[in-house]
Amino acid sequence: MNSLLQRPGRRRPVAVAAFMAAAGITLAGCAPGSSGPAADSSDASVEVSTELTSEDVTITIADETGFPVTDKLAEEFTKQHPNVTFEVTRDTFQNLTANAPKLLAGDNPPDLIRLPTIGDTARDGLLANLDPYAEAYGWDAWPESQLAPLRMNDEGTRGSGPLYQVGLGYSVTGIFMNTAIAEKLGIDGPPQTMAELEEDLATAKAGGVQPIMAGDKDGVVNFAIQAAMNQYADKDEFLSWMFNEPGSSYATEGNIQGAEVIRTWADKGYFPSDINAIDYFTFVSRFSEGDGLFTFNGNWEAANYQKALGDDVSFFLVPPVEAGGDHVAMGAANSFSVAAGSDDLNTTTYFLDWIHTDPAARQIISDVTGASPGGDPALEQPTVEEGSLIASALEMAAQVGEENGQVDFMSNTTAGIYSGSIIPESQLLVTGEISGEEFVNRVQKFYESEVSD
Repeated sequence: MNSLLQRPGRRRPVAVAAFMAAAGITLAGCAPGSSGPAADSSDASVEVSTELTSEDVTITIADETGFPVTDKLAEEFTKQHPNVTFEVTRDTFQNLTANAPKLLAGDNPPDLIRLPTIGDTARDGLLANLDPYAEAYGWDAWPESQLAPLRMNDEGTRGSGPLYQVGLGYSVTGIFMNTAIAEKLGIDGPPQTMAELEEDLATAKAGGVQPIMAGDKDGVVNFAIQAAMNQYADKDEFLSWMFNEPGSSYATEGNIQGAEVIRTWADKGYFPSDINAIDYFTFVSRFSEGDGLFTFNGNWEAANYQKALGDDVSFFLVPPVEAGGDHVAMGAANSFSVAAGSDDLNTTTYFLDWIHTDPAARQIISDVTGASPGGDPALEQPTVEEGSLIASALEMAAQVGEENGQVDFMSNTTAGIYSGSIIPESQLLVTGEISGEEFVNRVQKFYESEVSD
C-alpha cells in the first residue's frame, strides 16, 4: 500500500481558466479541505472543466483485489489518450474498507478509490462532491435510481444530498448452478421458490455433492445470508436501515427469518465444513473446478465461470418465497469516489464520464464484469453473446429493475459494520454457533454504536 503515498513523475494539469471562461462553468462544490456535506454551500466552489488536459498526468486508483476492470479501462483510456497513465494498487475488500479514511486523509491520496460506503469520509471532507461535474457532463440523463444510493445528506442519510460516488459497472447478484451436476442429480432447472431451492439442496446433500460452495474467511458468505433475508424482509424497511435513516432497525422479523434459514442450512451441512477457512478466491476457484451445485455470487464472475465451466453453468435470480412473486436481489454500483485532495479532479472525473459514455469503455464493463455499464439509458448497449451468462445477467438486472427489487449490499451500511460485525457474527452463524436472531441482534447493536458516534 505504500505505493499510494509516492507519485514519481506526477505533474498537475494545465490551468483551464481560459476554457472555463469560454464554457461558463464555475459550479458550486466541495473543494479539497472542506468539512464535508455541511460545507457544500454556495461559497465553496471548484473550477470544473470537461476538456481533457494535454499535459502528462498519472491517475492513481486504489481498487479491490481480484477485480481487473480498472486495469482494462485504464489500458483503453491510455490507448486513446496517451498523455494520461494510471497507477492501480489493490487490497482486499475488508482492508480497503477499513483503511480508506487513512488513505484519503494522507498527503497524497489516491485520485480514485473503490469505496463501498460513504459515511465519515464525506462528513470529514475527504470526498469530492461530484454534483458540479454531474451538471457539467449532463449526468441528469442517468436514472436517478442509479445515483440515489451514491448520495448522502448532511444528516448522514444516503439516498439524497450531494453525489459522492459513481459506479464502474452496476451489479446484480444471484445463484450460479452447475448444470452438469444438476442433471446427474435429476434437477431439471432453476428453483422457482425458496422451498424448491431447499429441496435441491437436500437432493445435493443426499447425492454426495456439496450443496453450496461458499467461503466466510473474508465474509463473503453474506451473499447467501442477505439473499435469504431479502426474500422475507420488507424491502423498504431493509433499505431504510442500509441508508441509515433515523429509527430504522436491522432486527426485524423478516431479517431474523432469513438468518434462521441460513442457520438451518448450516445445521444440515449445506455449507463446506471448512467454510471459515475459505476466502473469496478459494470458493470461486472451487466452484469453477466443479465443486458444488450452487454458489451465491454476482455478475462480476459471469465471464470467469463461463470460461471455466462452458455450457455447464447457469445464472438466475434468487427465487421468491411464493411462486410467481417478485424478485429481490442485491445490486449496486461498483462504487468509486474521487478524493477531495486529488491533484487531478478534472482528469479523474473526465475518466469517470468516459467510462459511462465511450463505446469501448462500456463494452469493457460488460465483458469484464458482466454488469450494466449504466449511464444514459438512451446510449447503445454493449454487444453480448446470446445465451451467455453475461446476457443472463443483463436480463436479470432488467427484470429486477422492472420489479423494483434492487437493494444495496448490507455490508455497505456503515464504514465499520462489515469487518467489525458482519464477518465475525456470520462466521458463528454459518457454523451453527449462534441463532439467526442472535446474529441479527448482534449486528444491530454494532450498527447502533457506529451511527450514534
